[in-house]
Amino acid sequence: MEMQQIRYFLAVCDQGTITQAAQRTYISQPSLTLAIKKLEDEIGGELFTRTHAGCQLTQLGRMVEPKLRKIYKDLQATKAEAIRFTRLNTIPLRIGLMTTIGAQRLCPCLARYQQDFPNIELELIVDNEAGLLKQMDSGLLDLVISAPTQLLASSYQSIRLYEERYVIAFNRTHRFNQLQKVDLKAIQSEPYLDRLNCELREDLKCICQNQEINLYAVYRSNSEEWILRMVQAGIGVALMPEYTLPKDSSDISYRYLVDPEICRQVYAIYKQQTSVKPELLVLIDSLNGV
Repeated sequence: MEMQQIRYFLAVCDQGTITQAAQRTYISQPSLTLAIKKLEDEIGGELFTRTHAGCQLTQLGRMVEPKLRKIYKDLQATKAEAIRFTRLNTIPLRIGLMTTIGAQRLCPCLARYQQDFPNIELELIVDNEAGLLKQMDSGLLDLVISAPTQLLASSYQSIRLYEERYVIAFNRTHRFNQLQKVDLKAIQSEPYLDRLNCELREDLKCICQNQEINLYAVYRSNSEEWILRMVQAGIGVALMPEYTLPKDSSDISYRYLVDPEICRQVYAIYKQQTSVKPELLVLIDSLNGV
């Protein structure tokens, strides 16, 4: 099976006819038809039903189409990375960041790292923890920075980076700005902004039930940015990790949550394997203790 055959097959899938696919791939119709026929011979059956209206995928064609499309996409990505590496002499490192990990604590460290190692190309991918670990298992990520709430599988190596306390964030004109500390009971009388991606959300619900506290959510979002904007606009208050907040915001104030005090541990996670990029180990070492 040749990559050109896959390319021509996908072109027919996307264009719907041999004629349009040949025009799109800059090849003659007989040559494209021959390539498709060779691919069908290798796979062991017809991939298209040919009619006057065009080409329709057969049952076999529908089965192999997503697999062949993934093969072609992965090849294109590998080629692009190889070209970028050879032309720019850079070493790519892909870092996955859990959606609730703020930039305040990590950005200065990443900036120093790139100053010290200008040939390293950093790519930051933001997603939920499960999605990031899946990408790392597939080799698409070199490192994941997350705050796991349960033990990870033995195939992962994890290094604790820092502890992060939870705070109550509010507009600076809010009455909480006059208080020295804020607890959950004080929050229940305020419009509450619910962070759907919070990894401790279910734990917080249990704490509230045990203390018979009802947090009335006037707004819910899976975006940290939108929650911060709502706080900034004075729509409500939010319970957030402290380093999620902007460092120098004139509109947002906060107090550490007390009774109970809630903390999380942030880790650098990578695959437990015999060969680890030395550049990755240097990055982890620079992140350790940020």
